[in-house]
Amino acid sequence: MTARYVVWAASMLVAGLSLPAWPQAYPAKPVRFLVGFAAGGSVDILGRIYSQKLSESMGQQIIVENRPGAGSNIAGAVVAKAPPDGYTLFVGSAGGLAGNLAIYQRMPYNPLTDFSPISVLAYQANILVVNASLPTKNVREFIALARNKPSQINVGSGGNGSSQHLSLEAFMKVAGVKMLHVPYKGGAPAVTDLLGGQIDAIFAPIPEAMPHLKAGKIRALGVTGAKRAAALPGIPTIREAGLPGYEFDGFMGLVGPAALPQELVARLNREVNNALGDSAVKTRLIESGLELGGGSPETLANAMRVQAETMIKLAKDAGIKPVD
Repeated sequence: MTARYVVWAASMLVAGLSLPAWPQAYPAKPVRFLVGFAAGGSVDILGRIYSQKLSESMGQQIIVENRPGAGSNIAGAVVAKAPPDGYTLFVGSAGGLAGNLAIYQRMPYNPLTDFSPISVLAYQANILVVNASLPTKNVREFIALARNKPSQINVGSGGNGSSQHLSLEAFMKVAGVKMLHVPYKGGAPAVTDLLGGQIDAIFAPIPEAMPHLKAGKIRALGVTGAKRAAALPGIPTIREAGLPGYEFDGFMGLVGPAALPQELVARLNREVNNALGDSAVKTRLIESGLELGGGSPETLANAMRVQAETMIKLAKDAGIKPVD
């Protein structure tokens, strides 16, 4: 055996020992997807669509765990403080991934520094829906009613800092009206109270509103985004329906704790993008009223940064006082 061969063999052994073996074996046990809202909401629906597909592709169970409360800060904090091993991940809305910085005075984590972005899971606009008994048939009539009854129109949301809450704040600012915000521990319970008449309206995630719209139990006035929703092409945007200058789009993403190894981030990002290439997943997302996500981890990181900057400015302009 030559000296050159001995040196080469030794160097290969050292290189092999230095390579992390666990990313190739991942996942060796069930993975948790933490959702910061009640079951049945849009984030929960999205988490379950992906958990089912990724369970199949990764050969290990993906468990959706609901930890509602504080605009998803409770679930987000669990993930931010979890070991960076890929077994505890956060399926977050734009609020939990950025917007809550504008709403909460003391966040239990900083979404821009305490998470490893993995991928955008979906984009979504909200839809302004009202109780069927409310005497408004369109956006202009809704604004007129709010002006005639300042602070008397009760508008629910999935919690302080949620996209629903900030959709409302942006609407009030552009329309020059004041309504009463009623936060819940998720969009699903808010929609339940809308159906029961406990609140008058909600800027609901489209997946949560669609079944009740089809049943005629609530009335849609307009979509918050820049374009009409593919699942509801007959509903105009709020801007089209009479409020120029109004636009609010959101997103939902998958993140892990900070310092998640790059090999693992790349693996999970690849799994999400592969899932989006599946026709069944595409169909379920579109039929739920969601727009397809995907892209690189940097795509999500940029969306989080822009959302935080936008929401902080919106909260300041609207005079929103941060809560504890």
